[in-house]
Amino acid sequence: MSTPFDQHRYQVRHEWGAAGLARLAPADVVVVVSVLGEHEAVPIADAAHAAGSLVLLGGLRNASAVASAIADEQALRGARTSVSVIAAGEETSAGVRFAVEDQFGAGAVVDALVRRGIDHTSPEAAAAGEAYRGLGRAVRHLLTAGGTGQRLIAEGRREDVMRAADLDAGDDPRVYAPALSVASSPRAASPE
Repeated sequence: MSTPFDQHRYQVRHEWGAAGLARLAPADVVVVVSVLGEHEAVPIADAAHAAGSLVLLGGLRNASAVASAIADEQALRGARTSVSVIAAGEETSAGVRFAVEDQFGAGAVVDALVRRGIDHTSPEAAAAGEAYRGLGRAVRHLLTAGGTGQRLIAEGRREDVMRAADLDAGDDPRVYAPALSVASSPRAASPE
């Protein structure tokens, strides 16, 4: 049964954390975004994989590669492919903490999808895409100034933060497969 919050009417959807994934209508492809902390991505990716979705790990560094893999998947299917872009945020005892880096990573993926013509986006996805487009030139500064970035810099990990801010530095869509790190091709980890 659909709800006003499942975004089922849209091809590209956006939500936060494991609860957000559960709130959305099932999707053919789920992109999990955790720009500065992949440990937050694993439970979300596991849940999406268990639901039968092709799961990609995306963000600023591979937004275009992820969008290309989704466009290829759609061409392979020969039909509109639904996509849920899940910003992992940081799970806390009070719920998911908004992580600005994940907002920008999700927005970069949405923007890359729109540039490929996969643009029937929910208002939530459109807002993420516009946040990225409007502030994209400042992403490096915003990642270092945000809470997670500041914590990592204080731990001596400034280079990790700077590396995470490199837009489209990689061409691997990072297909998720449980018990494996990642597979190299989008079809390699897709459900049978």
